[in-house]
Amino acid sequence: MSVSEVGPDAPEITPDLVLDLKGLACPLPVVKLSSAMKQVEIGGVIEAAATDPGVLADIPAWCRATGNELMVIGREGRGFMFRVKRTQ
Repeated sequence: MSVSEVGPDAPEITPDLVLDLKGLACPLPVVKLSSAMKQVEIGGVIEAAATDPGVLADIPAWCRATGNELMVIGREGRGFMFRVKRTQ
């Protein structure tokens, strides 16, 4: 999945949980996402905003390792946004 500007062309999805990970540095965004994933049902979506550019590498790697689906990741303003779907 490529990193791009997240804008109006991003799919409209109502997330089941929204996380504010701004100001957190590696590895905390992944730790918080992993913990929050337990709060949503299989098929549920978590949307998160972060400021650490490390999420661009860390979140896709975490998704590959856990089998969850990275739906979108990219820049949003001066930060980053991503959506992950729980698959298991």
